[in-house]
Amino acid sequence: MARSTVFASFDVFGDTHVQVVMNSVDLSNFGGHTLWSNTLLLPLFASVASLVVLSGQTIHKRLRPSKQTYLHSQNRESAGTRLKAWLNALGGVETALYQLTRLLASFALLGLSLHSVVLSTADRGKLDTEIVEWSLPITYLYASILSLLTVLVRQPYRQTVISHLVLVLLVPWLVFVYRDVWPLCTNTEIPLDGAQGALLWVHIIILTVAAVIVPLFSPRPYIPADPEDPFEPSEEQTTSWFSLATYSFCDRVILKAFRAPHIKLEELPKLNDIDATRILVKQAYPHVDPLLLGKRRHLAISLVVKVFPLQNAMYVLLVVLNAVTNLFAPIAVKNLLEYLEGGNKTPEVRPWVWIILLFCGPFFGTLTFNGYMYIAKRFLVQVQALLTQLIFDHSLRIRVKAETSESAPSAAAVTPEASVDPVNVSNQGATSDEAEEEAQESTPRESGGNDESSNSGTEASSSSSKGISASAQDKDTTTDKSKNLIGKINNLMTTDVDAVYGETWMNLVFFIPTQIGLSVYYLYYLLGWSALVGCGATAVLTVVPIYISKLMQRSIKEKMSKSDARVQVVAEAMNVIRMVKLFGWEQKMSDRLAEKREEELKAVRKTRLLDLANLTFACVRQLFDNDAYLHELQYGGTYHHDLWDTLVMKQQLSASRIFASVTVFTKIQNGVHTFFNLIPALLRTKVALDRLTDFLYETELLDQYTEQRSSIQASAAPTVDPSAIGIRQASFTWTADSTSQNITPGSGRRNFVLRVEDEVFFKRGCINLIVGQTGSGKTSLLMALLGEMHYIPSGPDSIVSLPRENGVAYHAQESWVLNATIKDNILFRSPFDEARYNAVLEQCALLPDLEQFDAGDETEVGERGITLSGGQKARVTLARAVYSSAEILLLDDVLAALDVHTARWIIDKCFKGSLIQGRTVILVTHNIAMASPLAEFVVSMGPDGRILSQGTLSNALAKDKTLSAELAQEQKAIEKDDEKLKVAPEPAQAKPKDGKGKLIVEEEVALGHVTWHALKLFLVNMQGKSGPFVFWFVFLLFAFICRANQVVDNWVLAMWANEYEYRDPAEVPVVYYLLLYCLVLWITVVTFAFDYGYYILGSLRASRIIHKQLVDSVLGSTLRWLDRTPISRVLTRCTQDIQTIDGAFQLNLYMFIDITFMVFTKFFAVIFISPVFIVPGAFLVVIGVLLGNVYMKGQLPVQREASNARAPVLGHISSTLGGLVSIRAYGAQESFRQEAQTRIDRYSRAERTYWHLSRWIGFRMDLLAALFAAALATYMTYGHRNTASATGFSLNMAVSFSGAILWWVRWFNIVETRGNSLERIQQYLEIEHEPKPTARGIPPAYWPASGDLRVEQLSARYSEDGPKVLQDITFHVKSGERVGIVGRTGSGKSSLTLALLRCILTEGAVYYDRIETSTINLDALRSNITIIPQIPELLSGTLRHNLDPLGEHDDAVLNAALRSAGLFSLQKNQKENRITLDTEIAGGGSNLSVGQRQVLALARALVRQSKLLILDEATSAIDYETDAVIQKSLRSELGKDVTLLTIAHRLQTIMDSDKILVLDSGRLVEFDKPSVLLKNEKSLLRALVEESGDKEALYAMANVSF
Repeated sequence: MARSTVFASFDVFGDTHVQVVMNSVDLSNFGGHTLWSNTLLLPLFASVASLVVLSGQTIHKRLRPSKQTYLHSQNRESAGTRLKAWLNALGGVETALYQLTRLLASFALLGLSLHSVVLSTADRGKLDTEIVEWSLPITYLYASILSLLTVLVRQPYRQTVISHLVLVLLVPWLVFVYRDVWPLCTNTEIPLDGAQGALLWVHIIILTVAAVIVPLFSPRPYIPADPEDPFEPSEEQTTSWFSLATYSFCDRVILKAFRAPHIKLEELPKLNDIDATRILVKQAYPHVDPLLLGKRRHLAISLVVKVFPLQNAMYVLLVVLNAVTNLFAPIAVKNLLEYLEGGNKTPEVRPWVWIILLFCGPFFGTLTFNGYMYIAKRFLVQVQALLTQLIFDHSLRIRVKAETSESAPSAAAVTPEASVDPVNVSNQGATSDEAEEEAQESTPRESGGNDESSNSGTEASSSSSKGISASAQDKDTTTDKSKNLIGKINNLMTTDVDAVYGETWMNLVFFIPTQIGLSVYYLYYLLGWSALVGCGATAVLTVVPIYISKLMQRSIKEKMSKSDARVQVVAEAMNVIRMVKLFGWEQKMSDRLAEKREEELKAVRKTRLLDLANLTFACVRQLFDNDAYLHELQYGGTYHHDLWDTLVMKQQLSASRIFASVTVFTKIQNGVHTFFNLIPALLRTKVALDRLTDFLYETELLDQYTEQRSSIQASAAPTVDPSAIGIRQASFTWTADSTSQNITPGSGRRNFVLRVEDEVFFKRGCINLIVGQTGSGKTSLLMALLGEMHYIPSGPDSIVSLPRENGVAYHAQESWVLNATIKDNILFRSPFDEARYNAVLEQCALLPDLEQFDAGDETEVGERGITLSGGQKARVTLARAVYSSAEILLLDDVLAALDVHTARWIIDKCFKGSLIQGRTVILVTHNIAMASPLAEFVVSMGPDGRILSQGTLSNALAKDKTLSAELAQEQKAIEKDDEKLKVAPEPAQAKPKDGKGKLIVEEEVALGHVTWHALKLFLVNMQGKSGPFVFWFVFLLFAFICRANQVVDNWVLAMWANEYEYRDPAEVPVVYYLLLYCLVLWITVVTFAFDYGYYILGSLRASRIIHKQLVDSVLGSTLRWLDRTPISRVLTRCTQDIQTIDGAFQLNLYMFIDITFMVFTKFFAVIFISPVFIVPGAFLVVIGVLLGNVYMKGQLPVQREASNARAPVLGHISSTLGGLVSIRAYGAQESFRQEAQTRIDRYSRAERTYWHLSRWIGFRMDLLAALFAAALATYMTYGHRNTASATGFSLNMAVSFSGAILWWVRWFNIVETRGNSLERIQQYLEIEHEPKPTARGIPPAYWPASGDLRVEQLSARYSEDGPKVLQDITFHVKSGERVGIVGRTGSGKSSLTLALLRCILTEGAVYYDRIETSTINLDALRSNITIIPQIPELLSGTLRHNLDPLGEHDDAVLNAALRSAGLFSLQKNQKENRITLDTEIAGGGSNLSVGQRQVLALARALVRQSKLLILDEATSAIDYETDAVIQKSLRSELGKDVTLLTIAHRLQTIMDSDKILVLDSGRLVEFDKPSVLLKNEKSLLRALVEESGDKEALYAMANVSF
């Protein structure tokens, strides 16, 4: 009989033997169903199926004759040109060589198969025989045709053909492996096709090349994610499958980093097009953008089901395969130990097969793990990019309410471009970055297997009317949702986005159940149904973890809320840092931050302790069920079924059963451990997605994005000229929540209401004025036109009209500038027109300012325009509006920040210039006398948010007597000599100067390894009162006991198994060993709980101290350093890096310390049994360390570049939020979106490389561990022989050691990578600092007794190598004198105030009350001098808190200060909604107008009762009447010993001063009584007075006849 049947039998599951029947070809009797079951027919079946499917695909693609599908050309191109085109079409020379190799291999296989048919001795004429014989030739003929097509057909058809070819060749390869390779692995089988002799193995080798090697190693073709928007392909997208699976495409980056001290982001691999933000936006926005989606849908559903379904499906497939491969090692261990137990018995399967399986398990495990981690981290980076862009885009639509929610009061007079710049870059450290990977990889593989599984919120937040609508409200009723809105937005951008890990739930739903299920199934076959006894206990005991999980969810939400509050305070502190330093409030702000930090740490501690409770309970549960698992890093394990198995079922615990079950139990333990470890991450993800979803669907948007707006417009269809600009019969509020059917101006509501009862329409093509008192609603009228306020129609004809077809430009009262050059700020992404640009510079009086800068218009303005003065920022913003092509210009109080002669220049040269002619200008101003000659239409606002009058100026004056009186004073002498207005030379163009305008320095990047100095920052601060020695001794002692017990429990099992080899089973003391085993585990549980809890307390102590040191360091830095350092960088340290230290770094450090003890304990256990392993173990350590060093040389620079790339993203977002009104007014949202996408892509580029390098090292370490385990098994099987129990114990320990040593290297690398946050914080602890307080610098208790100020030869500069901004200034101001300081822009007025406060570098001497200020501590000096800057800054909280932060004064004193500051005068016409001491102030004062803030800042100065008071343009935004009240109060109510220095552009403010100090180019040119200076015809003061429009009044104020 020609048919032979061979049975191969081997033990796979317990005592069950699986028989594999291999059929050879029966050439004599081949009939019936036997033909179709022959394995040689499988390739033919695959070929037929491929042909059918390929035909269908070809028909589906509808190949058209006109479409060129072949590479041959019909024209007469040269052969070289055609060859080059052919190679390029194939993908290059390398790809072409692989394709040709496969083509030749296919022809060779065809020839070999035909040769076999020819030489066949089988019976001819039988159909069955003929079919079988011709099966392979037909298959190879089809494969040859497909191979030929792969080099002829163009893309995308080539890729389809290649896919079919790979499948067709892979099937016969698998058949031959099954028929001829597998029999060699047994002692009872022979190859079925062995009769072919050497040709068989030639056949198999060629087939392996064609079916395996070429597909694995051939470069992949680039297929663009969006064919309409192709990218330059990255190496990752074109590398071979083998390179992708092993991350070999990262070798270039690793080698480059190893050879260079640092690699920059530009040197990293290109970003894949599929990861690019603009591609993600195109693909995902229809499913995640609320406006495009049209209905509410949770983000989790959108991301998983709609946006990334294919990725998630591939992920699920790979995690299931990974769970399957994890069982290979236990099967191999069991069969090897059974072989050793069998003595001389010949096994059916050769032992080396199980050794190979012991290697293949971890190898294929790490391949599948790499596969799903590749998908997971790509998903992570894509989701981060997508959600960041989505939040950014959605923020461009939000209505900034100025914190006017129903529970948050509003002084509705707010101004655009408020001064808060909250950039939160916090990170949820506990699960950030590699948290998910670490959660699955938290333990080394015990068996060698792979068990891893801003300007405050927008200018609009400050953009409200100047009416006052705030009133008393209890602070406790202010909801966190309103109060911390800006902090929440920035937390969403960072903490919440970083917390979204899609793989978390997939692992919980697919990987862990699959791994546990397969492991339990294997145990069932290994030990019988006793393995299932603990499953019931598992179900019962899950009640406790579920309850703990609910507590953790609440704790996480509380922590997120506390983080929002802390971030808000951090952002506020950084945005008012100059005020903090000028007032000497560093310690107060530090204490406030420490208080918020403590609240956050309490929530963190609660979460961590709940996590400890969860892990401890998991350890305890190991004593009761077979789903045992190890806490945190597998601390021990027990098996309840052992008692049942041995006492009840009377089974023996042989070494093969024990150590195989130990390995499987390790898998179960890891699965359960991972499950509980992932619960906090899943809860954080859920909380984050809930918060993101709520933000997208519950944040109030502008009316144009809401259905309500559409319904209003549909219901009201008034007829109006499309070109009209104005409002008819409508009310406006700052939030839709304020809407009411009976809204009346001046009502008791806290939210400001702007009401147009009739209509107001502005004239086109001319200049319109909006005038009124401070807080009357002038800015709100502009905001209503721009659509920033909520529109409430009052009648059927209601309408708001602002034509945008020809463009709108906007100038905010608080000038908003980009952190860019002056030129870029003016162009504002508009095309450059040199003639127009130079004309704008001249008309906006910027040419003399540019002359002062070394780099001219290429000078960087810095964050919030810190390089520029207030007047310069105003003129740059004005220049932006004038340069634009917009037909309509909305200008909010552009003249307030300008001195007289500059304002006159703007009026005469700009507003009367050619660039304004024919354009519609709506100008808000207090300078009525100066601007009124230009106006053809004037709107006067009343004090309660109503239109008082409109029309001509005379109409406005007739209805507003106060306004009329002010104008009468200003217009008495409006005429002036134009020749005196030569403010600057008039060159034809601005000439760039040689010099660097760079202000913001490039962020410093450390080189090499993280230093011990940085790591010590955390380690030393963990100590408590007992000192570092006691803390570390106790912690390390208990950590050692935990890990030592893991060795002990395995040793107990080994001794137990050994008893059955030498004793009768009935004599084995089972109870003794069970009790001993339980005792070891109880010791493990107790020591772990104490050790980990002790570590948590120490780590939180270190976090608290580090945060305090960082805050104190930044608060103690110099102003120059703050000017040169973007706030986003500071906030990155205060938030993101601090969060990393709070979470990921602490956990990683604990892992590293724990696995260090694991390495030592298992190493000594191995050498105790097999001393020969000292040498290979040491070799493994050396290889691991060398490999880790190479890895860290690449990973650290990438980590640093990623950290640095995050700040620009958040800086751009912050800058955008700070200028929302301007951006929306200009219609520039799209350009800002594109810039955000560019910056996000830079960060994604670094992040993708970071994760690739992480898996690069992971794969190589896993491979080394698998090789070591296989080598060890080989030695113990074919070399040194020992008892099965000793061998099992030694093998278990050695395999664990091999994985542990490599994991030790990796955890060291991870700790060092996370230590980058410590390194970055350490950098900011070593910055420029102001002198610290000393005991010697404490002034006498009486000081200062007077305001006497004497300055001698004072010079000042902003940096040691910078030019002098003040030169040899000397003057003396007697106590009680009032001195006015004047000078042109850039003359050094503000620099003088900074020099007096020692905020900049000074030379010379300053004596304050006869004590030299250089000898006094800075906090003492600044706390006794009060300065009111031009743009005052307020803190969030009540007005009482702002006036008296230390609580030193009663309400009577505070109210008296408010009265003296003019607040009551400002509110005299308001019966309700007045600002009171209980009024809540938003961060930065964003819910107040600039004028109101100046009034409150003045009141705060009066409360401080300093002997020296400095006013730096402190009343520039206040109407003249209120200014007069303030000046009167200052003259009458300040103490006679109080010295007053006043910097003012309004000469009326300082003309009645005792003396006037005139500065010019940093030099003191005049200092005398104003009457004396006015009598001097050459006096600069007199020149300024002559240029003003009210010189007669000024002469009268100085008691000089005109």
